[in-house]
Amino acid sequence: MKSDIHPEYNLITVTCACGASHQMRSTKNIDHVDICSACHPFYTGKQKLMDTEGRIERFRKKYGKTGKGKAAEATPEASADN
Repeated sequence: MKSDIHPEYNLITVTCACGASHQMRSTKNIDHVDICSACHPFYTGKQKLMDTEGRIERFRKKYGKTGKGKAAEATPEASADN
């Protein structure tokens, strides 16, 4: 292994915008971050769920899909009209 080619791996203290501070090791001198595990919505349980039903309805409206599929076409009422 070559000597003197690896960066310094130092112990640093990082402070979040929420006020929490963490000690970690890094090759960069970072002292401030915007979000951490103490205030991130995914880790705190305050994550909002997306409205998937609205997306499906918007897709059906845009492309004219009724959602009935081939099963509705094979019903006896549909074949009796022919």
